[in-house]
This record gives sequence, C-alpha cells and structure tokens, in this order.
Amino acid sequence: MSLQGLLAEVDPGWFVCQGEALDARLLGPARRSPLGRRLLARTLLEGDTAGTLLAPRPGAPTPTAILRWPRAKLGRLVRDLGVLAYAPVIRAEVRRDPVRRIKNALGGSYLLALDPSIWDARVEREVHDRLQRQWEALFTRLAAQPGDDTPLFELLERQGRGELRRWAAQRDRALGEWAALLYPPEDPAEGHLPEKPVLLLATHHETRREAA
Repeated sequence: MSLQGLLAEVDPGWFVCQGEALDARLLGPARRSPLGRRLLARTLLEGDTAGTLLAPRPGAPTPTAILRWPRAKLGRLVRDLGVLAYAPVIRAEVRRDPVRRIKNALGGSYLLALDPSIWDARVEREVHDRLQRQWEALFTRLAAQPGDDTPLFELLERQGRGELRRWAAQRDRALGEWAALLYPPEDPAEGHLPEKPVLLLATHHETRREAA
C-alpha cells in the first residue's frame, strides 16, 4: 500500500494541525498531493499516533502491520475480542430474549464467549460489575430498537479496540497504532483480557484464509 492509500484509510479526526482538526475541504487535496501527503504523515508522527507504524523501513515502503491487517480482517478481530471480553456476562445471561438476540446477531462468534478452552472468563468483581452495568444498559437500548443490533456491535467493537490496543502496546505497537487510526480518536475502553486469549485470536484471524 502506498502512502496515499494508507492516508486514505486513516480517519480524518486524526489529522490535527495546531490543536485543531484539519478542515475537511483541505484533506482531499492534501491526500492527492505529494507535499500534502508528507505534511499529513508528519501530523501523525508529531501527534505520537503513528511513530512505529510510519517509522522508516528501507526497502519496505508499506508497514507490515497494514499488509497483515487490512481493514476487514482487523474489524473481525476487533469484534471477536469484544465478544470474548464480555464472556463473563454473556455466559451468565439466561434470559430467553437477550440470549436469542445475541446468538442471532453474532452467529458463530457467540461460541467464543462460551468456550472455556479459549478463556475461563474469570475477572475481578469490579470488572464484572462494570461489564454487567454496561450489559444492562445495552439491553435497555436494544429493547427500544427491536430490529436494530447496532448498539450491540458498537459496544463489542469499542471494547475490542480497547483490548487490542492494550495488548498491542506491549506486543505489536504498529498494529495498535493502525487499529487506532482506522477509527475516530477515542479514549480506549478499559481492557481486561489476559494476553494468551488475545494472542490466540490474533493468530487465528491473521492466519485464517479468506473465503474465495
């Protein structure tokens, strides 16, 4: 992927100049201009949001994190990490309507939360209580939106992004930066997953062959 292609993937909210978001009317022309692209890349470097991702790589113009993790693949990992992170409350959910709804919405990913071989879902009481409050608030929203599962996906994906960025900060900084830049700037959700299940899911998604 060229620098132009990379910058096209980055959420506009990350391009900040003198403390303010870059005017959207200037962003398109900047992405198409060699000088503009260098300036955009510099804003990411100066903002300490892509120091590893955009570090010079002699003979390798495209960061390996981007080659390994195109947006669609990364999105699937993020959602599955969110599902796994909510395993403590998903496993405890016995109400018929919530169980039916999350099973229908998540498909095969629902089984991640139930599989003790991936994670035993043991967390501190404080973490469990926080997840439970968020879960109840979610289903209050879903009850008012019978045909729209968007709030469920938003909750899981935000948590998944937080889990990935927390893990990547120690294991794969370039991946963490890439995962952040694809979405609007946010305060990451507080992560709690152990390292092993995150690595397991990351390896599974990275090596999984795409459907033809």
